[in-house]
Amino acid sequence: MSAFHTLRWIDNGLELLDQRLLPERCEYARFSSADAVAAAIRELVVRGAPAIGCAAAYGIAVEAERLRDCTPDQFAAGMDRAFGVLGASRPTAVNLQWALDRMRASLAGADITETGRCAALLLHTAARIAEEDVSINRSMGAHGAALLPDACRVMTHCNAGALATAGHGTALGIIRSAVSSGKKVGVIANETRPFLQGARLTAWELQQDGIPVTLIADSAAGHLMGTQQIDAVIVGADRVAANGDVANKIGTYMMAVLARRHGIPFYVACPLSTIDIATADGTAIPIEERDAAEVAGYGNLRWAPPGVNIANPVFDVTPADLVTALITERGVLHRPSRAGIRELFGGR
Repeated sequence: MSAFHTLRWIDNGLELLDQRLLPERCEYARFSSADAVAAAIRELVVRGAPAIGCAAAYGIAVEAERLRDCTPDQFAAGMDRAFGVLGASRPTAVNLQWALDRMRASLAGADITETGRCAALLLHTAARIAEEDVSINRSMGAHGAALLPDACRVMTHCNAGALATAGHGTALGIIRSAVSSGKKVGVIANETRPFLQGARLTAWELQQDGIPVTLIADSAAGHLMGTQQIDAVIVGADRVAANGDVANKIGTYMMAVLARRHGIPFYVACPLSTIDIATADGTAIPIEERDAAEVAGYGNLRWAPPGVNIANPVFDVTPADLVTALITERGVLHRPSRAGIRELFGGR
């Protein structure tokens, strides 16, 4: 596992690696309320669907710790509010609601009059969610690594590594597992406009592990595919619909179309918690629109003219028929379909 921690629990508080500061600075910010954790999720201190889910779970835990000396009625009201605040923090990644549902189920089975025990139980559940995420990622890594040739160049989009999870990563977890098994893998990282998660995060993360990485502009992807410099594309996902449609960082759809045009396998690494069987297809997935300033510039630098109209959808949907396979902790689903996804969930 990488030396850094995306999130950690220290002295009854949650610490998050502030991803807005990478790669210039590697600093942790501390959070002790659900409101503060929700703001961190909205403001991209933490991002990536599995990491958002883990952070939200710990957000419930820190709020329970904050309220542990309140009356049972005050504790219950405060926790209801915490679930609502965290649930509204970002709309597209389904792991957020999945983790909150699990935390709510844990609380529902507790004696609300024992507020201290409730707080301890919620912390235990949050820690289990994070531990299981790492284990799931390692399972996906093993399944996905088997799909890659002994020597290959893999393109990835956005950041789906340890920074986007509790550890190891989804798409980058497959690459880590392949490298650990002795395969020679070079990574082509798309910069991922507009917030540059590929340039700032993926490139930095792979450098930490000594995995060869080459950074390119998003618009160079077609050239590298067309000149036979890419053997596979592997991305993560923020939500997968029941029919296999995949919502991921904006630009993923373009990569899938280019991969199909050039006969390159397009793999999506996603834990089962990212598959939303209650959403029929990609048209029902909410697409988050973020601040126009993210497109107009970065940091204190602005390159767009004042007053220009800007659209900033931060996810798009790749139709299932462009996906070569979904890579999950339960195995690889080639040519994802509604029936195949039901089988992953035991026929449900």
